[in-house]
Amino acid sequence: MYNYIAIEGTIGAGKTSLAHMLSEDLNSRLILEQFEENDFLPKFYKDPDKYAFPLELSFLASRFQQLKTELSITDLFRNMIISDYFISKSLIFSKATLPEDEYNLYSKLFNIINLSLPQPDLIVYLYASINRLKSNIILRGRSYEQNIENSYLQRIQDGYFEYLRKLNDMRILIVDTNKMDFVNNRKHYEWIKEVIFKPYDSGIHTIVFE
Repeated sequence: MYNYIAIEGTIGAGKTSLAHMLSEDLNSRLILEQFEENDFLPKFYKDPDKYAFPLELSFLASRFQQLKTELSITDLFRNMIISDYFISKSLIFSKATLPEDEYNLYSKLFNIINLSLPQPDLIVYLYASINRLKSNIILRGRSYEQNIENSYLQRIQDGYFEYLRKLNDMRILIVDTNKMDFVNNRKHYEWIKEVIFKPYDSGIHTIVFE
């Protein structure tokens, strides 16, 4: 059994929905990213060149503060923690949005911060095609997300895969969700829950739903 699981994925992959469902089903503690409280996010989507650096810095500060606090809490009745993000998403998104000099500075700050945080026992990455991600983004209806370009989603997705390949000492599960709807289909949810809680060695394990 894993004590700390991070659900990850590109924008619109369904990570928050799955984290909610697993937490409720398993009576675990739930950590959700507080992105809707970030005032820079709508500004970034309108003018990414101007607002990328303050956006990424504010996200890093918020994620670090939240995880540092939440992961230090001891709950005798709920030992498992499920989060809808992994702190390293800060590095992935910043690499896709920042120019090289700003990214180099940002990565130095990230590496200092990351050393003080516990790492997940398992990272679950929900993979979906760009078209599927875009459909999900449209369906959830956040106004500031509606003009996200496919090329940006692709950069983020590529950045995740590039980063995950480097984590040889961590357990990583990539689940192809293109043919499933775990939010509305209980059988699909039970399937994904079952594959998440199988024992895995360190390295990347890819599962495709047929």
